Formats: sequence, C-alpha cells, structure tokens
Amino acid sequence: MKVLLKQDVEKLGRKGDVVNVAAGFGRNYLIPRKLAIEVTADNEKLVEMERRALLKKIEKEKLSAKELIDRLNQVRLTFQRKAGEKDMIFGSVSATDIRDELEKLGFSIDKKKIQLEEPIRRLGHYVIPIKVYHEEKAEVHLEVVKEEETEKSASN
Repeated sequence: MKVLLKQDVEKLGRKGDVVNVAAGFGRNYLIPRKLAIEVTADNEKLVEMERRALLKKIEKEKLSAKELIDRLNQVRLTFQRKAGEKDMIFGSVSATDIRDELEKLGFSIDKKKIQLEEPIRRLGHYVIPIKVYHEEKAEVHLEVVKEEETEKSASN
C-alpha cells in the first residue's frame, strides 16, 4: 500500500515522502492517527497537491531553522558556580539550566534538543550542540566560571 506521510514517522520516512507500507500498518496505524493518507488512482491529484503544500511548508521550516541556527551560534552563556579543588563545581550545569538561560534570551528550545551527554561539573569553556531541525545543529558556547565570594570582600 502506498501512503503519503503527513508527519515524520521514525524508521519510515519524513513528512512529504510517499512510501510503501504493509496494508494493515497503513490502515490500522498510519491513517487513523492522521500520520499519512493513502495514495490511490482516485485521489492521486489530491495527494500530489497536498505533497506540494507539505514541501512548501518544509522549505519554510528549513529557512526558519537556518535563521534559528544562525542566532543560536552567536549565543555565549556564562554560569557562575561555587567551585572547590581542581575546578570541580558544587552542583552542576544541566540541560534545564541551559534551557532556562536561553529562554531569558528569547529562545524557546525543548530541553531534549540540548545534547548535553551529562551535566557539566567543572569550570571551563564548553560548546553545546542543540538539535534544531532533523540533523541540523547549532552550537552554543558556554562558560562556567568561579563565583566570586562576596562575603570575603565585604568584610575587608
């Protein structure tokens, strides 16, 4: 059975693709969930029009993703954390912390798209990849610096 994908379906294809699937999978899963529409001789023109509309929408998404990537690549974040010996920080900088800082700058990024393998636990400079559109990524530069202890300077 041939279907036009209306949304990305993992391990099957992307929005706008025409793919062959098992009849049961198409009828019982894809079509009822509005993930795809069946391609038949009767609705071929309708499917082609919808495919063109989806491709235009994809093109717009790519352009907006490119703009977002360009803007994110300019971002420099600085986190101040208390640190002990060997530049180990107390606590960590997590994907949630990064998302919150990006939101303060006007970016709306899902925490899951911030590709931080594990929370940052040391002072230093880091380049954090952020998945924006399919395989396209932006890189946010992040600096973790030692928090200045204000109590010592206030007592002097």
